[in-house]
Amino acid sequence: MNLRQGILKSFDAGSYTATVQVAGSLAVWLAGVPVNRGIPQAEMVAGRRCALVFFDDANPGDAVLVAVYT
Repeated sequence: MNLRQGILKSFDAGSYTATVQVAGSLAVWLAGVPVNRGIPQAEMVAGRRCALVFFDDANPGDAVLVAVYT
């Protein structure tokens, strides 16, 4: 398990998923990342920093957004 920083690029309230740019990489954007349902929809503003948990380092699609912060 690995914890990484990211930047929230967009949020889909219908599926409660996000598109996130992984910190340190201009080219890597992850789409369809599940978001912790404990985070209010109003907090999911593009440009905010976020914390991502990767359960499998070899599979970037196996991640969850667990927090947003300024």
